[in-house]
Amino acid sequence: MTSLAILLVLGSGLAHAVWNLFTKRSRDKAVFLWLIHIMAAVLFLPYFIYELTHIHLTGPLLLWIALSMGFQGAYFVLLSKAYSHGDMSQVYPIMRGTGALLVPVMSTFIYDESLSLIGWLGLGLIIVGLFVISNLSSQPGVQSNALTPLAVGLALSVGLCITGYTLTDKQIVTQMSPFALIEISNIGYVLVGTRYVWKSGLIRTEWQMNWRTIVLGSFLSPGSYLLFLFALQLAPLAAIAPIREVGTVFGTLLGILLLKEQQGMRRIIMASVITFGIVAIALWG
Repeated sequence: MTSLAILLVLGSGLAHAVWNLFTKRSRDKAVFLWLIHIMAAVLFLPYFIYELTHIHLTGPLLLWIALSMGFQGAYFVLLSKAYSHGDMSQVYPIMRGTGALLVPVMSTFIYDESLSLIGWLGLGLIIVGLFVISNLSSQPGVQSNALTPLAVGLALSVGLCITGYTLTDKQIVTQMSPFALIEISNIGYVLVGTRYVWKSGLIRTEWQMNWRTIVLGSFLSPGSYLLFLFALQLAPLAAIAPIREVGTVFGTLLGILLLKEQQGMRRIIMASVITFGIVAIALWG
C-alpha cells in the first residue's frame, strides 16, 4: 500500500469526523445534511454533466449507479435519525464499526481481496475499540439514549448502507471519476431528502443558525469521501476501508476537547487500540 493512499485515507477520516460533529450539533439533522448536499450538488453538477457526455453508459454501469444512489440516500436519512436518537460518541463508532467489519469480509468474496493474518488481527483491534467506545456513556452513571434498541438499530442500518455504497463504488470508480461519483452521492440524498425537508419548513431557520458549518460541511462531506475514492484507486478496498476508521479516533479527541465528554482517559485508551490496529493494517496488512 502506498504512502499516498494512507495519507489520503487519514485525511478522509479527519474530514469525516469534523462534518459529523457539525451534524450532531445542528438543530435539525436532516435539514442540515440536505443543505450541505444540495450546495455540493450544485458545485459538482457542471463537471458531472460534462463527464456524462464523454463516457459510455452501459446497462451494468447504470445499475451500479442506481444502487449507489439508493445506498447513499438511505445512508443520510438514517444518519440524521441516528443522531436524533443517540449520542455521537456512541452511535458513530457503531456505524463505522459495522462498515469496517463487513467491507473487508465482503471484499474477499466480491473482489477477491484479503488481508494478511496481521491485517485481520489489526481489523479485530479496530472493531473491538470501536464497539467499546460506543458503550462508554457520555456521563458516568447516566444511561445514554444511544443504547436504546432504536438508536442501535439505526446505527447498524447506517453501517449496512456504508457497506453497500462502499462495495458498489469500488466498481463504479473504475469507470467514472471520483468527482462524478461524489455527485451521484449528492443527487441520491437530495432526491430522498427533499420531500421531508421541504415539508419541515426549517430550511431558513437551519441556515440562519448554522450557515457557517453548513458551508464548511458542503466541502468537508464530499471532500472526505473524495479523498477515500482517490485512495481506492491506489490500494485494495479491504486494506483502506478499515484505516478510514481513524475518523473515530479524531471524533473521540474532538468529543473530549470540544464537547468536554466524560471518561476521557478510557476513550483515549480505546482510541489508541484502534490506532494500533490501523497501523498494523497500513504497515503489514
